[in-house]
Amino acid sequence: MVTSLPNLLTLSRIVVIPVMVALFYVDGPTARWGACALFIAAAITDWFDGYVARSRNQVSTFGRFLDPIADKLLVVSVLFMLVAFNRVSQLSILSALVIVLREIMVSGLREFLAEVRVGLPVSRLAKWKTGIQMVAIPVLLVGDALTILPTREIGEVGLSVAAALTLITGWDYLRSGWHHIRANPVPVDPASPHD
Repeated sequence: MVTSLPNLLTLSRIVVIPVMVALFYVDGPTARWGACALFIAAAITDWFDGYVARSRNQVSTFGRFLDPIADKLLVVSVLFMLVAFNRVSQLSILSALVIVLREIMVSGLREFLAEVRVGLPVSRLAKWKTGIQMVAIPVLLVGDALTILPTREIGEVGLSVAAALTLITGWDYLRSGWHHIRANPVPVDPASPHD
């Protein structure tokens, strides 16, 4: 099942990351448009792999494990590079930080809830957050290469909206999982190493 089409689509989102990172080191509008196109293609595979997996009955444990990881690696790596290359304002750095921290928090929460066999379904508002984020990031990737619109400003507004929704959905997820955390205390073994 690792080589099924849905899983290959998911893996493609990880494979494209080094290419996108390399394009940051290339000057000129062609590289910016190329990075934008790659990100959009990767975002499309995020929707398409789930559709194909369900329609062909190819949902797999590997795919369920890898899909959210591929999404987070793609988004976090691009946000990191946008910040590193000063392609966003100081205020938008805070938006990027909020998004990254929320992704880490939700991943940790999902990992804990999986251990106690509790699911954490994606909320409708979280889907809106992801949608806005996946539009804002390619706009920021193009940036100044598109001169007929204030592209950077538009992308930064989108990123700020995504960050605001990130705070709301992150709080909702934490609140939903908190009673499971309190109901399932893990006994501390003093001999075991701590992360």
